Amino acid sequence: MAESTVDGATVEVIGSYLTSAAEEMRVTLVRTAFNPVIYEVHDFGISVYDRHLRLVAESTGLSRFLGANDYSLAKGVAYVGRENLHPGDVVLLNYPYWNAAHTYDATLFAPVFLPAPAGPAAAAAAAAAADGDGDGDGELVGFLCIRAHWMDLGAKDPGYVLDSTDMHQEGVIFPGTKVVSRGEPVREIHELIRFNSRMPDAVLGDLHAQIAALRTGERRLVEVHRRHGTATVDAVVERLIATAADSAAEAVAALPQGTWSAEDWLDDDGVTSDPILMRVTVTVADGTFTVDFAGSSPAVPGPVNLPFGATIATCRVAFKAITTPTEQTNAGHFAPLRVRAEPGSLFHAEYPAATFTQWTGTVALELIYKALAQGMPERSPASSGGDVPGFMMVGVDPETGRIFAVSNNDPVGWGATADHDGIGPANHLCQTQARNTPVEVLEAKTGMFFERVEIRVDSGGAGRFRGGCGLRRDIRFVSSGEFLSVIKKTRSAPWALAGGLSPEPNQVVVFAGTGREARVSTCRTGVVAGDRVSLLTAGGGGHGDPGLRDPEAVRRDVAEGYVSAQAARDIYGVIL
Repeated sequence: MAESTVDGATVEVIGSYLTSAAEEMRVTLVRTAFNPVIYEVHDFGISVYDRHLRLVAESTGLSRFLGANDYSLAKGVAYVGRENLHPGDVVLLNYPYWNAAHTYDATLFAPVFLPAPAGPAAAAAAAAAADGDGDGDGELVGFLCIRAHWMDLGAKDPGYVLDSTDMHQEGVIFPGTKVVSRGEPVREIHELIRFNSRMPDAVLGDLHAQIAALRTGERRLVEVHRRHGTATVDAVVERLIATAADSAAEAVAALPQGTWSAEDWLDDDGVTSDPILMRVTVTVADGTFTVDFAGSSPAVPGPVNLPFGATIATCRVAFKAITTPTEQTNAGHFAPLRVRAEPGSLFHAEYPAATFTQWTGTVALELIYKALAQGMPERSPASSGGDVPGFMMVGVDPETGRIFAVSNNDPVGWGATADHDGIGPANHLCQTQARNTPVEVLEAKTGMFFERVEIRVDSGGAGRFRGGCGLRRDIRFVSSGEFLSVIKKTRSAPWALAGGLSPEPNQVVVFAGTGREARVSTCRTGVVAGDRVSLLTAGGGGHGDPGLRDPEAVRRDVAEGYVSAQAARDIYGVIL
C-alpha cells in the first residue's frame, strides 16, 4: 500500500498500536525485574524500530536512554551483521563507545521476523521479500531494544565506579554478543555473566526480565503486521516519520535564528580535584539546530568522559523539549538536529577512556538551555539544581551474607521561567519519568535509616518567579558498609536568569556532627553503625528581579514552608 493511500484512521490505529506495544514491554519489565533501580526508579529505555533501524515508538523511561538506544542499536546490528540475526535471537551490548552509556547500562536488542510461510514456493517468496535478511527465516520487519541499569558486572569496585582511569576497570565488556540464539539461551554467556558478578541472581534476573519484555514486544509487532499487512504497516511508518519531520522542521523555523554559547564546570573527574570546563555553542539557522561542544575540555583521566552516542542523546532531550514536546517521538522528530564534538574530547570519548560516572550529560543538558536562554529567554528555564544528586550504599546483608548495592537519585528544585515558579523537589528534568527509590525500599534493602526527609526552606533561588526548592535528607547507618555519593556540581551554584538569584549548590556532608565532618562531592566513604550523612540538594535558579515578586505569592511561600519569614523580609521586602 502506497504511503499516500493510507487513511488517517489507519495511521492513528497502527501508530497507537506500536506505542502500546512499547508500553506492554515496559509493564513486563517492571513486573519481572529483580533490581529496584529498574522496577522502582524506572532506570531503563524501551524502543521499537522498523527494519531500517528507524525509531517508530517508545515507552516512558529515562529520556537519555531512549535517545541512546538509536545509536547503540545501529552499532550493534553493524557489528553482528544482519545476515547473522535470526528469529529468537537476543543480543547484549555494553561496550560504552557503541552503547552510548557506561558498562552497567546493558542494552539488549532483538530482530523481529514474520514466521516463514509453509511450502517451498512461499518460503522462497518470503526470502526474496526480506532482501536476503534472515537466510530464509521469514521476513525481517523490525527491531526491539531495551536498556536497563544492572547493579554489578565485574567492575573493579562494587556498586558504582567513581575513579576508574580506563574502560577495563569498569566491568566485563560485551560488544554485541548473543545471549539467546534462535530462541535458546546461550549457556556459556549466561555463566560468564554469573561468574563475573558479585550479585549474579539479581543481574541474571534482570537479564531474563529484559528478554521477557522483548518477547512481549515481538508478539505484538508480529500481530500488527499479520492483522494489517506489512505493506500497510510500512506505509503508516513512512507517514508517521514524514509527519514528525515536517513538524520538527516547522518548529525549528519558528525559533529565533542565531548562535549562542555558554560555559559551565564539573567539580572534578574523580581522580584529580581539577574542575573541568564544558562549553557549548547552539546555532539555529537554515532549517537546522546544531549543538557544538567545541572548546570543552579534552578527555580527562577519570570516568566523566561521555561517549558520543550519549552526547547525541543529551542533545535530543533538549531539542525535543524545545521543538515538539507534546508529540509521540519517532525518528522524524530529530531530522533537523546536528551534534558535533571533537573525537577524544570530554563529549566524544574514545577507547580506552573511562566513562562510568556519566553525570556530565546531566550538567550538559542544562548547559544547552543556558545557551538557548540568550536567544529565546521566554522558552528557557533557569538552572534546575545543576545536577542529579545520586547516592548508594554497598554492604553485606548480615542475615543472608550476600552483598547489596541499592541507589537513589535525589530530587532538586527546577528553575523558574519567565512566567511561572519552578517546581520542586522533583526529579531532575533530564530524567523524565524516572522516579526516586522509596525510603521503605532503601531501609529494607540496605543499612540506611532515614531520620529526616524534608523540603529545604529558602533553597530555591529568589526572583520575580522563584526556583523550586531542594531536599534535605539525614541518614543514620545501622550497619557497616560504603556510602557512595555521586554528584558533579557542588562547587558552583545553579545559574539564574534575568536578575534572579542563584541558590546554594548541592551539598553532601559526611560524618555530620562529629570532628570528622566534611563536605564531599563524588566520594566512596566507609561507614559503620552510628555514622551519619546529610544530603542537601540544590533548588532551581530564580527568574527576574525578586523585588517584583507578588507580595501575596511571598506570603503563600512562607505559609507553605518554601521561604522563611526572614528571607521574605530581607530578599523580597515583604514583612509578615
